[in-house]
Amino acid sequence: MQMLVLGAGQLARMMALVATPLDIHIRAYDVVSEQVLHPVTGERYEQTLEQAIAASDRITAEFEHVPADVLALCEQSGKFFPGKKAIECGGDRAKEKALLDGAGVPSAPYVLVTERAHFDSAIEELGLPLVIKTCQAGYDGKGQWRLKATDQTDGIWQEMQAFLDKDAAHSIICEKMIPFDREVSVIGARDAQGNVKVYPVTENEHTDGVLTLSVAGIVNQDIQDQAVDAYHKVAKALDYVGVLAIEFFDVGGDLLVNEIAPRVHNSGHWTQQGAFCCQFENHVRAVAGLPLGSTDLQQPSAMINVLGQEAIPQQVLATNDVRSHWYGKKVKPGRKMGHINVSATTLHDLGKRLDELREFLSEQAYPGIEARAKQLMQSELS
Repeated sequence: MQMLVLGAGQLARMMALVATPLDIHIRAYDVVSEQVLHPVTGERYEQTLEQAIAASDRITAEFEHVPADVLALCEQSGKFFPGKKAIECGGDRAKEKALLDGAGVPSAPYVLVTERAHFDSAIEELGLPLVIKTCQAGYDGKGQWRLKATDQTDGIWQEMQAFLDKDAAHSIICEKMIPFDREVSVIGARDAQGNVKVYPVTENEHTDGVLTLSVAGIVNQDIQDQAVDAYHKVAKALDYVGVLAIEFFDVGGDLLVNEIAPRVHNSGHWTQQGAFCCQFENHVRAVAGLPLGSTDLQQPSAMINVLGQEAIPQQVLATNDVRSHWYGKKVKPGRKMGHINVSATTLHDLGKRLDELREFLSEQAYPGIEARAKQLMQSELS
């Protein structure tokens, strides 16, 4: 089977690595260069997008910000999963909020903004502080503002207006700032027949808006049940096919959706070592029409993001139950260059593994490892 992935980054790369043993061959379409290439080797093919679509049995995407004309071509082919609607909802916070409201899934109270009057209404209706996000652009903390005091209003509005003036189709969303206890996410796979398999909920840590550390297998059953219920509702509303991720705020034991991602997701990278069938393989299986694989937790696992580093220290590989994954990208400050997966038979031992890695992974470059290691080593669930 031939499969085309929209986007040629690390997620397409990891899809290709698991697809080959299934006799599925992946090519990627780089929406920036408009080139068709192999997502692992970088080999370029002399194909237009139209030719690549015609030569493919299935089409999917590794990210949400796909140009509208590309989405339209792929949708017309009848081969595109999870489909245009899902990708657009993931790339437009206004559509995402409408989806969540329609599915009956709770999220933070919000007001859509396209002019100053809407902004003033949001302040009056929601109160301060506010989290302000661009609807059609921005990720990993980009395209966001925090309004904490009224004397910031005019200055922040000027920046918002500059964004809105770039394109009349743009909009901004103001959300009530939620004092949450932690951030968690759930990832699941759904096939064309509506069969669903969901991975254990992951607890996530972010630094400057970017995911730095995820740990699977530490939330209670009530949180897992809430996340799975939300997953079923959203996936059904989208008639979803593939892997879908949902990020939540845990507010005193109640989950509010932060955002959805219609694709494989950074917080699910732990599944490569912590589950029998990783998220990348399950996405490929679902899109290809193959049976879904097991999503059960095989062993407590954590994922450490490698941000802006030139390499993963070789000593990491000398630590038991640790695997490194490198993306082969040009180094830039803060850029996701790779990740490290850590596993153990118990949560206590997972903490010990993380503690061992502290010798090679500085707190400055890899924040949160020390605190998480201490927490897990104190766990009674050993």
